[in-house]
Amino acid sequence: MRDLHTYFFNRWGVTKAVDGVSFSLREGETLGIVGESGCGKTMTALSLLRLIPKPAARIVSGEIILDGEDIVPKSEKEMRKVRGRKISMILQDPQTSLNPVFTIGNQLSEALGIHQRSDRKDMINRAINALRNVRVAAPESRLDDFPHQMSGGMKQRVIGAIAISSSPKLIIADEPTTALDVTIQLQYLRLLKDIQAETGLAIIFITHDFGIVARMCDRVAVMYAGRIVEDADVRDLFNKPSHPYTQALMASVPQMDRTDRLFAIEGQPPALYALPEGCRFADRCPHVRDICRREYPPKIDIDTDHMTHCWMFDSAWKDQPEESASSQQAVE
Repeated sequence: MRDLHTYFFNRWGVTKAVDGVSFSLREGETLGIVGESGCGKTMTALSLLRLIPKPAARIVSGEIILDGEDIVPKSEKEMRKVRGRKISMILQDPQTSLNPVFTIGNQLSEALGIHQRSDRKDMINRAINALRNVRVAAPESRLDDFPHQMSGGMKQRVIGAIAISSSPKLIIADEPTTALDVTIQLQYLRLLKDIQAETGLAIIFITHDFGIVARMCDRVAVMYAGRIVEDADVRDLFNKPSHPYTQALMASVPQMDRTDRLFAIEGQPPALYALPEGCRFADRCPHVRDICRREYPPKIDIDTDHMTHCWMFDSAWKDQPEESASSQQAVE
């Protein structure tokens, strides 16, 4: 993804949901995207699939390069060959992802039939194999079940079976463990890892849970107010988080040995239809200086495969006076 901008045009003006997002993903790699609710994680994923809500939302500019080809200019008819076959998505709530009036077999066969034309017997065998691949017990009997006859964990496995049924190159997992209890979460994450090892899938994992990030991801992109503020190898991010927002997110994670008051990030993210000129985290940042409010920080390489957008790592920041308490109160 290169400098992608996805905007909403509504009565409030222009809402910049995705505002210049760039990242790359290799075969067999897992990229985690983390950030507060409303920062643009899911809209970035929907932009990849070209499933943004129209006519309000539009991809204004940028490129999405898949196998050397930009998919942004593709027509809707051409995108139907990309969705499912090359890029699939596992949605957050399996209860709303599955149609309650059709059997599991119907819904799996439909997904398979769109991309792989074959007779009914072959389609049923493919559906059974897809369920077997995601470790569903007795898959033959499960084909005739309706979604309400399955547990939450089982339904999430069915969603995974539909996503991988056409052997895509990339799966986007949008908080797939939110509706699952802790033990089922662990099983599901292990299942995704096993499937990735067997097939070479690339995975984009959208989550709020840093425990999942540490377990699943090779690299992490931290989003804030429509932009990626830090991108790093997962070990580097945990060992030396650079952006103040990343540091604040990690400090907010509850720890068993902590007995004092939990840390909370003061304030609220800016409205995406009225973004400030400078750094979007400036009003909540403990290190803010004058230049932070005037200009958005450039991309700064902290290390190999570790970049951030923060003035603290630029020589211009050191020459700036610190904000006084009165000026901070005036902003608030």
